[in-house]
Amino acid sequence: MIKFILMVNKQGQTRLSSYYEWLSIEERSALEAEIIRKCLGRTERQCSFMEYRNYRIIYRRYASLFFIVGVDQSEENELGILELIHALVETLDKYFEQVCELDIMFNLEKAHFILDEMVMNGAIVETSKSSILQPIALLDKNSR
Repeated sequence: MIKFILMVNKQGQTRLSSYYEWLSIEERSALEAEIIRKCLGRTERQCSFMEYRNYRIIYRRYASLFFIVGVDQSEENELGILELIHALVETLDKYFEQVCELDIMFNLEKAHFILDEMVMNGAIVETSKSSILQPIALLDKNSR
């Protein structure tokens, strides 16, 4: 089960976070700080998987953003999570047309909506770009 998803820039600032198990604000801040420090400190030649506390961390860097996913240590397939990260990036890219950090910052609710369409309660529910973007297109159409 997915426990959390983070989008972090190269300076270590969290741009988007979504937690699927309850943690206090203090625990979230401490967890994010440690995981971000560990991910940013790794080289490109190192593996994209690591273990931290009772989580298995899977991350991938796209341009200036790190996509970090924390899962149970024994339940999830790391390559499947890397595919989820790639599907998330492709979906964001399709919606925002060449997504960048500023798109995430200024359209945070849309980024959360896309993520919520893909992951619900820590389980992957959808990976089809067209199925994910269809409700957002309807929202955009009705808001004009």
